[in-house]
Amino acid sequence: MMDDYNFPQVTQLAIPFFVGAILIELWLVRTGRAKGSFETRDTLTSLMMGTGNVVAGLLLGVVSYWALLWLWQFRFFNLGLSAWVFLAAFLLDDLRYYVYHRIAHRVRWVWAEHVNHHSSQHYNLSTALRQSWTGLFTFMFVLQAPLVLLGFHPAVIAFTFGFNLVWQFWIHTEAIGKMWGWFEFIFNTPSHHRVHHATNPRYLDANFAGTLIIWDRMFGTFVEELEEDRPRYGIVKNIGTFNPLKVAFHEWIGMFKDALAPGLSLSDRINYLIKPPGWSHDGSRETSESLKAAYVRRNPGEAGKPGLPAASVEPAE
Repeated sequence: MMDDYNFPQVTQLAIPFFVGAILIELWLVRTGRAKGSFETRDTLTSLMMGTGNVVAGLLLGVVSYWALLWLWQFRFFNLGLSAWVFLAAFLLDDLRYYVYHRIAHRVRWVWAEHVNHHSSQHYNLSTALRQSWTGLFTFMFVLQAPLVLLGFHPAVIAFTFGFNLVWQFWIHTEAIGKMWGWFEFIFNTPSHHRVHHATNPRYLDANFAGTLIIWDRMFGTFVEELEEDRPRYGIVKNIGTFNPLKVAFHEWIGMFKDALAPGLSLSDRINYLIKPPGWSHDGSRETSESLKAAYVRRNPGEAGKPGLPAASVEPAE
């Protein structure tokens, strides 16, 4: 019976496409035929992060897969392997990815593994390969547990998520502008994902979609890319390194350093792990909310526009 659940490794099959697309984009950018920027050391760092992600997946990914496989015995249904099951698995897992991605930007414990994907100050196809080495340790694979209990085999979920990952590769580019209106309304596109990678205040914590942007539209996290406010990439406090070890682990180190600092209450220590990035017990650091509020105070005419608060909000004492 387990032979029924042997599916191709979609992302592995797509590797030649990834490499070819990066080389084509690099040529287009370097010859002035397309928008974008490449920096050699930055690109090499992204490639090394991608390689490390594959290695981590081979060494550690089996843990989460076997945990879900163990849960499979407690399923309420067995939905089988029809085409409709694969389509339903793709749609529901895309929603699951939206939930994970939103958590990853709002809970520092999960941000610690996700931040490396945002650490490049360039936005090109190689940036898509700048992936985490420590995803297992956030335990976010538990978000797939409801799908398993509903009757989607873990192998079906893994297979369909591969297509989600392939989709997310090509949207990491400045070479493609806005696309057809209906396409932009339904799908995650380069324009939408440029917003997600931007550090401009209006763009922080927006457009968490994997494949379908409809989730952001439904749950109020959609912000459109504006020509008058071009995205600036990276993270709010850029780390200034091309060392892949620092890229992979800098936020874990910073988080535990904060949580274990002397003189803090137990609640403060826990909050350094679970509050949004930028939270501090004394309010001395900036969160996305405080950055948005400060922007509106400087630009009151922007108040209430997508991604920005309705009015100037003074920071809490």
